[in-house]
Amino acid sequence: MAEALDGKTIVLGITGSIAAYKGAELARQLLKLGADVHVTLTRAGAEFITPLTLRSLTRNPVTVSMFEEPEQWEIQHISLAQRAAAVVVAPASADAIAKLAVGIADEFVYAVALATRAPLVIAPAMDADMYAHPATQENLRRLRERGAVVVEPEEGPLASGLVGRGRLAEPEDIAAEVVRLLSAKDLEGARVLITAGPTREPIDPVRFISNRSSGKMGYALASAAARRGAAVTVVSGPTSLSGPAACEVVSVTTAAEMSKEVMSRFGRCDVLIAAAAVADYAPAQAGRTKLKKGARAITLTLNPTPDILAECGRRRQPGQVVVGFAAETESLVANARKKLAEKGLDIIVANNVSAPGVGFDSDRNAGYLLAADGRQVEVPEMDKSAFAERILDAVVELRQKKSKRRSACRDS
Repeated sequence: MAEALDGKTIVLGITGSIAAYKGAELARQLLKLGADVHVTLTRAGAEFITPLTLRSLTRNPVTVSMFEEPEQWEIQHISLAQRAAAVVVAPASADAIAKLAVGIADEFVYAVALATRAPLVIAPAMDADMYAHPATQENLRRLRERGAVVVEPEEGPLASGLVGRGRLAEPEDIAAEVVRLLSAKDLEGARVLITAGPTREPIDPVRFISNRSSGKMGYALASAAARRGAAVTVVSGPTSLSGPAACEVVSVTTAAEMSKEVMSRFGRCDVLIAAAAVADYAPAQAGRTKLKKGARAITLTLNPTPDILAECGRRRQPGQVVVGFAAETESLVANARKKLAEKGLDIIVANNVSAPGVGFDSDRNAGYLLAADGRQVEVPEMDKSAFAERILDAVVELRQKKSKRRSACRDS
């Protein structure tokens, strides 16, 4: 990764965490990669590490107060915000994450984060219980939905003496994430169609058949593909998530509606990633009025819904890449390989949705990437944003191979 950040301005915000001392090593890693690093400390951050240390490393002024006089007159947080290639908040305390999520700008780094259009990278560090608290997780979810990249903390001994998830990620890993984020747009010009969320199949005006899909995986894929330069359209079932930035979102409810919207666009896309959990069956007839509860059991007749993925597999052109998901509770790889072959896919993502902490309605995922050529890659448990990058790496690699094969055929 030498010189990978050559000449790029990186704003590094260090907040009030015991892990603030690692900010010096992170600054050093970014400098080694060629970055022009500008550090800003919150007032709490300055209690843990001195501006002098960071100024000596970066050869740039270190800002603590919003009201410091700059050497040359400029509105400093606006100037840095405009020059920044990325804003990195590491370590990010629970307080820092909350302020970034809400948009509070009472410290210099938060003002820069509000004023910039550059990518925001957040590396949390705090006690395990603080990290796991619903408020912190909700704030991180908001930030991800707005396009921020979260470099998740590691599990291990904490300053409290406890052991858990909350240790700042290694500086090398945070720097690598900045490089990845600012690297060449390897999906530039590609048209990517993504399905996300569940479908709802009505029983009557108030009841429906659905599943536990939250749409988080599909939306993470959409955000990541857009960052990598793709023109992204998301066909989304009902979800509480905010639409991913820089993506077209087409909202649907039923499997039939999703099928219609996908098939009308499939011929014009370069990549289809079918992350939606589409209902396999729907009531044969939905009641026009609410079914009244009685003492006797009722029987619903269910018909199969359109198999969107199989139809796309049949219709795809040689240059298109089609990716599916297999949400399984047993025989994960075997069942996924069968689905991969039956539906004519290039890649299938196999998830064990019965495993604790991953799968439906979770912020984390784990599984296998299985390719039509027999390759199999196990992806360990990680944040869904990072998992999405792994999937897109496989898509980019496959697109490059297909392009080379087409070129070879034309030349022969």
